[in-house]
Amino acid sequence: MIQNQQSMIFSPYMDIYDLVVPKDNLLRKINDLVDFSFIYEELKDKYCHVNGRNAIDPIRMFKYLFLKTVYDLSDVDVVERSKYDMSFKYFLRMAPEEPVIEPSSLTKFRKHRLEDINLLDMLVNKTVEIAIEKEIIKSKSIIVDATHTKARYNQKSPREYLMDRSRNLRKAVYKIDENMKDKFPAKNTSDDLEKEIDYCHILIEVIENKDTLTQYPKVKEQLNLLKETIADDIAHLQISEDIDAKVGHKTADSSFFGYKTHIAMCEERIITAATVTTGEKNDGKQLETLIEKSIKAGVKVETVIGDTAYSEKGNIEYTNENDIKLVAKLNPSVTQGFRKKEDEFEFNKDAGMYVCKAGHMAIRKARQGKKGVAVNQVDTYYFDVEKCKNCPFKDGCYKEGAKSKTYSVTIKSNVHTEQENFQESDYFKEKSKERYKIEAKNSELKHRHGYNVAKTSGLLGMELQGAMAIFTVNLKRILKLINQ
Repeated sequence: MIQNQQSMIFSPYMDIYDLVVPKDNLLRKINDLVDFSFIYEELKDKYCHVNGRNAIDPIRMFKYLFLKTVYDLSDVDVVERSKYDMSFKYFLRMAPEEPVIEPSSLTKFRKHRLEDINLLDMLVNKTVEIAIEKEIIKSKSIIVDATHTKARYNQKSPREYLMDRSRNLRKAVYKIDENMKDKFPAKNTSDDLEKEIDYCHILIEVIENKDTLTQYPKVKEQLNLLKETIADDIAHLQISEDIDAKVGHKTADSSFFGYKTHIAMCEERIITAATVTTGEKNDGKQLETLIEKSIKAGVKVETVIGDTAYSEKGNIEYTNENDIKLVAKLNPSVTQGFRKKEDEFEFNKDAGMYVCKAGHMAIRKARQGKKGVAVNQVDTYYFDVEKCKNCPFKDGCYKEGAKSKTYSVTIKSNVHTEQENFQESDYFKEKSKERYKIEAKNSELKHRHGYNVAKTSGLLGMELQGAMAIFTVNLKRILKLINQ
């Protein structure tokens, strides 16, 4: 049986771990905290149990991916480090003298074993389960927000992407031996991708022929990243696109190409639910899903804290029906009454503009009606008519020959009187102060665990990255709270 493979370790050297891996080591603490057998239970149907040679234990393969996220390493480097780092060996439940896996096995594990597995919900729920067992989650509030992740490809040209990798490698070498400048090949100055790839191959060869350089970890890490980019990602570099990624807007003047991860987090800073979407999706539309996922994970939700993106009419009605307090400030442009084609136009709270279903944002807005009489006022949003003329969705939306395209929203603030009154309460004001916590969590994901840029292409790859990153930050937070 696959689950018994790791338990059958026959080595006279196992006791060495008690001497060289301290009790306060992060990986030892995580091993003691988490029963990773749940990984086997989720993946057992992905393996054949009667034919062929024994597979590499799925728990060990999962732990390799976890180590990649914790220490932000490439496949090659995480395997290389597991050869000599005793804390890695201990965490992976390897005998000290046991050989390591082939790095290519991790790619196969990601593509074949984790396919069709809802890893994101599974890992979030597991950490919430642990937090509840340890009596860490005491609050009955969740904080919601979305964080942006840029697509790995199409941020730069393929050549620029390779130039960055090779530049980082050269910098690492120069810190050790500046004389290597004279031995490196002349840089490629053309826009030809093939010539840039050829340059990188020569650069790699020069460095690998200098054995002393490759012994330095910083050089080796950058060398492996460049090699991995050329070997594994060359097809993506050549097409330079991510077919799932979409353009989203941070403000009216700035946009990004990639994905959004919508997050719910309790006041103790444990992420209780998450969902990954393409970049153009509206934040507020994910609220109901985040609440229901949090409740399913075992969290009691009496209050939801968010920004104005979550105060649209549908969310107010949903939370009222479920006896949940919604601590999100009203925005006259979001919390409207009934609108025509409201499923075709969505409000982007960061930009303060509406976006049509083709992803085009309004270029300006104007308010009409008598000032001070909200029920009679209308906000009119103007779109770039040149884009509308060539839009694939123009039928029924744009009238041929029209000189403008607008979308109008009637302001009906009287519908939200109860929510407006709640906004003025001491409870609302006090709970609003908790919202900063999720912004700090988003920063941790991006700056400590590489969540600012996608590591692969495609929505499935982004979900895997999100699952591992959230699993990591949740476990680290649980350990911190236990120690406190």
